[in-house]
Formats: sequence, C-alpha cells, structure tokens
Amino acid sequence: MICTHCQRDIADYSNFCYFCGARQYRAADGPPRAQKRLMRSSVDRKIGGVCGGFAEYLEVDSTIVRLIWLVAVFVPLPLGLIAYIIAWIVMPQAPLPSPVATAPAATPQTPQSV
Repeated sequence: MICTHCQRDIADYSNFCYFCGARQYRAADGPPRAQKRLMRSSVDRKIGGVCGGFAEYLEVDSTIVRLIWLVAVFVPLPLGLIAYIIAWIVMPQAPLPSPVATAPAATPQTPQSV
C-alpha cells in the first residue's frame, strides 16, 4: 500500500504511515485490516507490560500512558494501583515478535599460537 500523504510504501494492514504518521483509509475493495487486541506488551514493558499494551492499543507513546497511571496511583483513592493489578491479571500476554533473519557476520580467523 502507498501512503496517501508521503507516497512511501507501507504494509497493507497499516492504520498509520510509518514515516509521516498520516492516517490511512482502506478502500472498500482492499484487503481487510488487522484486528487490534488489547494485550500486555512483551517488548515495551517495565513491570507487567500493561502500560506498553495500552500504548500499543491506543497508538500513543508509552511514556504518556505511564505518566497517566502514575498520576492515577497517587490520587487519594488507590484506584490506579487496583486497576493496574486487575489489568495485569486480565490482559493476555502478547506473543514475542518473530526475529528477523539476517546473514551471519563473517568472523575474522586468527592464527592459533602453539
């Protein structure tokens, strides 16, 4: 798929352009978009991956989500802490991303001393 804003090639299921961030709209006859699920992040995690999962789902920076959780924890009622623990228990863990296959680097051979 080609970005409508910067004309760069991006994945067919993308909601936003990787390069310019412009929203992508799918044509009626195009391929279906990938289904988004709320899952704990397995990559962007500090404690349980809850904030990283919310950030991936909402497509915002995880730092913003972490700051909101931090403010919610220090509100007079401990609702933020309780909500974090419940989300940690309820949200499933996202699978690890598949590694990208790269060619092994050539290692220089050193002469062995006797």
